Amino acid sequence: MDAVGDWYHAFFTGTVLTAVSRRGPRDAAELVFRIFRRQQQERFLPGLEKLGLRSLPPAVAAARYHYLSNAIGGVGVEYHEESDRKAWIRYPPPRWIWQGTAICGIPGEVNAAMLRGWHAHNGVALGCPRLGFICTGQTVDGQPGLEGYYLEYDHDLEPEERLRFSRGETMPLHDPARAPALPAAGWPPERLAKAKRGYAMEYVRTALQEAVALFGPVEGGHLLGLAARLVAMQHYAATAAALGLPGRGEIQSFAAFMVALAAAQGDRAEIVEGPECGSLVIRQQGLNLLRGIPHPHPAMLEAWNELLVGALAAHDRFARLHFLPDPEHKLTWHLLPAG
Repeated sequence: MDAVGDWYHAFFTGTVLTAVSRRGPRDAAELVFRIFRRQQQERFLPGLEKLGLRSLPPAVAAARYHYLSNAIGGVGVEYHEESDRKAWIRYPPPRWIWQGTAICGIPGEVNAAMLRGWHAHNGVALGCPRLGFICTGQTVDGQPGLEGYYLEYDHDLEPEERLRFSRGETMPLHDPARAPALPAAGWPPERLAKAKRGYAMEYVRTALQEAVALFGPVEGGHLLGLAARLVAMQHYAATAAALGLPGRGEIQSFAAFMVALAAAQGDRAEIVEGPECGSLVIRQQGLNLLRGIPHPHPAMLEAWNELLVGALAAHDRFARLHFLPDPEHKLTWHLLPAG
């Protein structure tokens, strides 16, 4: 599950970087805004209920939600509560979302789009038009962490007032002993592992939908597919090793990688002999990543398949992988050796 979480985490970060480099900061910021707004609309209120935060004051509920949900996802996060009307959150370096050196390619406006999409909209979702978010620092701008606080004002806020920046303020020191905690009984290790895997996969699921909606199936699908192929070529060896596989060799080991990856992400796949000498057929019973999307555009699946294309290029650049339609199985591949 950790390997799959890292795999999809890299795909998401790579998608944003590809948007920045191929379409420019403005389009990338719009994509990030849409991703985080959709996530906020779909996940925030149900998450408050699941975490037992719904009855708290709006500023405290919003900040505790971000603290706990990000901690579940494996993200480094800190918390400080000043009052019922003011509560801080801070994401210290290293930033999870812009993994490693990827942070060097993220413009400030793209990172701010995340805050506009989610943090600035929590007051609206809670029915508290007085609640806003004040950002006091962004790691992508060279400051020591993304931080800010939720503040319940004495008056209703206009849309443009829901997010503002105040660079001269700093969050007080985080005290883990005073921070909110998950009830251990309700969050055993297996549930936490699944939640961490789902955290990264959910970002990709949303990015697939929003990139196709924003840029269209042709351009959006191309952007997603390019990011998928590049990321898979870079991360295949490490992911295969994490799954206990060699990351090179005959096509049988790559087929085993596909089956192990499917199992780790909550799917089921099998390997059978192919119609040609030395070939293999891999059949997978659907794709967990796209479940819950009412009518996923074919471009989403085609873009996701580029993860496997890129992985095979790193495994054996002369082998071939054909994605085939099959009336009995939703996903079928024909894997052929070099030659």
